[in-house]
Amino acid sequence: MNRVFPRVLAAAVLCAALTACTLGPDFVRPQAELPTQWQGEAVASAALDDDARWWSGFDDPLLGQLATRVLQANLDLQLAANRVQQSRAARGVTAADRLPSVSATASGARARNSEVGLNDPSGNGGREDYGLFQAGIGMSWELDLWGRVRRQVEAADARVQMAEEDAHAVRIALLAETARDYLQLRATRQLLAITEDNLSIAHDIKRLTEARQRQGVASTLQVSSAAAQVASLQARIAPLRHRESQLRNALAFLLAQPPQTLDAQLQNARRDWPALPTVSVGMPSELAERRPDVRRAEAALHAATAGIGVAKASFLPRITLNGDAGFQARQLDDLDGWNAHRFSIGPSISLPIFQGGRLKANLALSRLQQQQSALQFRRTVLQAWHEVDDAIDGYAAEQQRTAQLHVAVDESETALGAARRQYQAGVVDMLDVLNTQRIALDNQAALANSQATAAIARVELYRALGGGW
Repeated sequence: MNRVFPRVLAAAVLCAALTACTLGPDFVRPQAELPTQWQGEAVASAALDDDARWWSGFDDPLLGQLATRVLQANLDLQLAANRVQQSRAARGVTAADRLPSVSATASGARARNSEVGLNDPSGNGGREDYGLFQAGIGMSWELDLWGRVRRQVEAADARVQMAEEDAHAVRIALLAETARDYLQLRATRQLLAITEDNLSIAHDIKRLTEARQRQGVASTLQVSSAAAQVASLQARIAPLRHRESQLRNALAFLLAQPPQTLDAQLQNARRDWPALPTVSVGMPSELAERRPDVRRAEAALHAATAGIGVAKASFLPRITLNGDAGFQARQLDDLDGWNAHRFSIGPSISLPIFQGGRLKANLALSRLQQQQSALQFRRTVLQAWHEVDDAIDGYAAEQQRTAQLHVAVDESETALGAARRQYQAGVVDMLDVLNTQRIALDNQAALANSQATAAIARVELYRALGGGW
């Protein structure tokens, strides 16, 4: 009989493994509803090559150096990587339930039972002390007949993917923020240079006006107007320098460096704005493969779908195979004898009978969570579509604005030069010169802002497309 039982038990375990099923719906990848092609004049819909280093399209080595250093040193990126590792460790904890749990135990005690209490296991009726020494190995293994553990592991795998996509999103956001801060720094430095150049012109006009006043040609109104223009331009310099300092510190923070660490390096930032080439955005169908938020929403739907299987399996019995073998003796010297051996082996079954509606409510909750995840996936895809469309349109519009502002700057600089010559010749009034200079300064500042905005719009387009693929 003792020989037959282990064989029967092994056969039962084998049959259970062969007949095991997995409850709940299997995950099916959702289809992203996207247009057949993008609309826009500033982009080209074509097959994409590996463009993970998209910032190289700006032809600025310093920007490339900053981007590389951000990927190596940024603390937010390190935190995201840590969260990925945590999710993988949590997945390992969940996956461990698929395998048997084996533990070794050893104990030794000196005890005495009550003479008027329960039975004394020593057989002395509580009249003497006794010793009890034990050593053994225990095993427990849940037979995953209904796929509860398998669905839990499936959900854990999906949560690992969610953490990985979160890290990818952080990477894209950091690179975009680095590029934005750097491009705004370049624009601020250009505005500062434009303001200083115009301040120099305003000082020249002021000195010329004062000389003409001494000659009795210029009035006090003209001198005061020229002095007011100088003061107005000087008032613009301090905020621009403060903004420049803020942007340098923002870049230093992204690189996990103290304030002012990058000041010397950023002095080499270029000030010109080369023409930006056409962006190849790829086909709309590729968006779901590139955007981390879309892939994360898909993984969340996968996890929620697996959760339904876990909830369904909780209605059915949980069968656990338990085993324990070892030695037990009242004297430590007898512990190694064969007559001290003991063992127990057999299954245990746990079947929920009454839970107060908890299991039904949990299943209903799991289904609602899956519906929410499906809606969230659709919303994420739609939002991605809107962001790409807005980015394409914004990039094209800013390029057109930049082209027109180039014409405005050229014409206003020509007008300013003519006004200065006519004023020296006594043909026009000082107010005409100052008004012409103000228009030229406004156009120059608008062009600098537009060039930076166009470059940042290109960054936003890359970010909307998934940042690098």
